[in-house]
Amino acid sequence: MPGFPSPFGDDDDLFDGYDEFVAENLPRPGEFLDGHDVLAGADHLAFHRLTRDCFEERTVYDMTFDYNLARLNLDTRHGDAGFRYAVERAGASDAVDPAQVDEDAVDGGEVDRVLRAEFTPTTAFCPQTHTLTIGAFRAWNGLSDRHEYDLVRVRAAPMHDQSEAVNDRLAELEESYLETGDVEAEGGESFGVGSNPTSGTGDASAGGRSTDAPF
Repeated sequence: MPGFPSPFGDDDDLFDGYDEFVAENLPRPGEFLDGHDVLAGADHLAFHRLTRDCFEERTVYDMTFDYNLARLNLDTRHGDAGFRYAVERAGASDAVDPAQVDEDAVDGGEVDRVLRAEFTPTTAFCPQTHTLTIGAFRAWNGLSDRHEYDLVRVRAAPMHDQSEAVNDRLAELEESYLETGDVEAEGGESFGVGSNPTSGTGDASAGGRSTDAPF
């Protein structure tokens, strides 16, 4: 999918490359990744290139900057924003509980390889965070044949003012996915998919586009 015309221009000097791991232009791994094996260097780059392709196919786009959300990691104007990843340690106290997994929903009923993805938005009040994290969850897990992980768990960084509500919703969707194998399955009643927990209006983009657009 071609990018939308950007009000900020398309100066490649403002972006790192998909083959460059520039730690100072990435968010620090937060609490969701703490105690797990954080991806860095070539491992981070390989998964993030795959992320770009998954987001392109599922049109997970940042409507403020009008580009594939994976590009936020490369945007030097927002060096503390984007995704960081970690391989989940199976023995951790907060690892996926095998009892949650329905053998008819997930191939073989086993979730042996789990990746955690933590999203840090550009501001603490970013109204797209809810929509974009759900879109990312659906892209990675809906295209699970593209990567080696049985499940990609997604959370918003705690710096976001509505991270608790957003993460509760993501946990519900994750639970529904493990029970049904359907990334579109609904779970719980925290707030509807596509709604904006900060305002309840559903306007997630700066331009007022529907929050359904990124996925």
